[in-house]
Amino acid sequence: MADNARARKLADRIQVVVAETLDRRIKDPRLGFVTITDARVTGDLREATVFYTVYGDEEERAASAAALESAKGILRSEVGRQTGVRFTPTLTFVPDALPDNARTIEDLLDKARAKDAEVRQAATGKTYAAGADPYRRPDEDEADAESDEDGAGA
Repeated sequence: MADNARARKLADRIQVVVAETLDRRIKDPRLGFVTITDARVTGDLREATVFYTVYGDEEERAASAAALESAKGILRSEVGRQTGVRFTPTLTFVPDALPDNARTIEDLLDKARAKDAEVRQAATGKTYAAGADPYRRPDEDEADAESDEDGAGA
């Protein structure tokens, strides 16, 4: 069993090797604008999961996924050559959910901004129920106490 630091280091190296190989050696026309976002290796260093994103529509994503699957052998041999490990891990390509998550977060932030604008619009021209400064000050408490005493004795 390998330690986690070694698996992490190998995953980082695999990410770099796959990205460089896709950029320089793979000339598949189906391969779109692919970005390798992350790589993870199992503890036994036998399997590597490579996460990627593709810029474009659903058709371009499917074409890029097919191109990555067909280039898997070349990429694995390049990873083995450049990392020098005894057993080259098998590569699995998984589309990264990061852009979808970011889009969801942006939608939620847009809704929150719209609600803030509604509240700001409703508050325009309104005044506070207790006045501008609803907090009592110690000197005001003494003045109120004195006026109460004066009014009680009169």
